[in-house]
Amino acid sequence: MTLLTVDVGNSQTVLATFDGERRVGSWRVTTAPRATADELRMVWRGLLRDTEVTGVAACSTVPALLPSLRQLLDSLDVPVTLIGPGVRTGVPLHVDNPREVGADRVVTALAAHELFGRDDDGRARPVVVVDFGTSTNVDAVGPGGQFLGGALAPGLEVSLDALASRAAQLRSVELTCPPQAIGKNTVAALQSGLVLGFAGLVDGLVTRISAELVAQFGSTPVVVATGGLAPVVADSCASIGPREPDLTVHGLRLAFQRHQAQASR
Repeated sequence: MTLLTVDVGNSQTVLATFDGERRVGSWRVTTAPRATADELRMVWRGLLRDTEVTGVAACSTVPALLPSLRQLLDSLDVPVTLIGPGVRTGVPLHVDNPREVGADRVVTALAAHELFGRDDDGRARPVVVVDFGTSTNVDAVGPGGQFLGGALAPGLEVSLDALASRAAQLRSVELTCPPQAIGKNTVAALQSGLVLGFAGLVDGLVTRISAELVAQFGSTPVVVATGGLAPVVADSCASIGPREPDLTVHGLRLAFQRHQAQASR
């Protein structure tokens, strides 16, 4: 059996295939918000080639693409789970308005708890997830797997694009960690401000969120990095421990398994 998971993000779409718990393949493609169902089908077929898919789990943070995604999923002859409001994932949402929480954040919290929510002695612990994507999300997951909320900040590429478009003498640069914080030229100064600056932002938020989790649960959280831009910043963050680049697709796998188990009862 091969499960296809599809995480449609604002900038990139991540597709992955699973054989049970084992991830077999993984691809990142640029998200096309106005793509039709037929165009999506062509992209999927091109990546999957002869893979026989027996189930699909998907989520999307792009409202404009949802109709095409739903149309494609409805045409498939396999079990499908589209994560969204009203779809049970088993993740308690301890926030003011649960419907505001993006499906990607919910399934990421699910995977974070399942994969990292216990210490070496098997005791439950909180998890802080730092997701480096179009936005930089720092989310808190309780020791019981409950989503507690978090902090949202602009993403690295969004900030760079804003600088390049609003400041006449600044330009787009390669996002890479500079050798030192004091930039000796414009490129190095931008890289320092962006990469090291975001590392400082993340470390500051993680410190505050971790302190609140310790006060609430009495145990120190593990801090996990994920997202397409994690390799750029994570090494410069003192607070980050494990890395799992595609935590969201693991969450989609778990949500699919839970949803199908409930449907079969």
